[in-house]
Amino acid sequence: MLLMGPPGAGKGTQAKVLAERLKIPAVSTGDIFRANVKDETPLGVEAKRYMDAGDYVPDEVTNAMVRDRLSEADAGEGFLLDGYPRTLAQVGTLDEILADHGHKLDAVVALVADIDVLVERMTKRAHIEGRTDDSEEVVRHRQDVYAAETKPLLQVYAERGLLVEVDGVGEIDEVSERVLAALKTVTE
Repeated sequence: MLLMGPPGAGKGTQAKVLAERLKIPAVSTGDIFRANVKDETPLGVEAKRYMDAGDYVPDEVTNAMVRDRLSEADAGEGFLLDGYPRTLAQVGTLDEILADHGHKLDAVVALVADIDVLVERMTKRAHIEGRTDDSEEVVRHRQDVYAAETKPLLQVYAERGLLVEVDGVGEIDEVSERVLAALKTVTE
């Protein structure tokens, strides 16, 4: 399954909860990027330039990383993708990756929330965690990039009958229960 939504909607938090509840690995491109940045790998140095500006890391880097991760044994029985795909081109690449591994998507969950709530969440998180990639200016830019480049993917998945939208505002457990209830409507 895919977990989508604008930056700050709670995808990372929900991915961890849902992966545990559904007994599947959560595959987060954001976590992989941040680990590489922290370790100052060549990928991390390249990715940091884009992340600090609030832009997406180039498709070729992201696609290769996702392909490798979905080839790992723990993803063989299912997985939850968080943060990928982000562009229409990546949708096609993901379709190829899934076909190569004999997988198909069961559902695409989109977490939705008001932009001002998202900006407040992310700037608060940046302050607490000391993250340089979440200044208010960068956060608002990331929201604009999401609206232009990623939000159109929701229509693609809606046309495939896979999309469910879930209110991403509330306590973690409340949102998790909403997601699980929504999944039942798509996977039954």
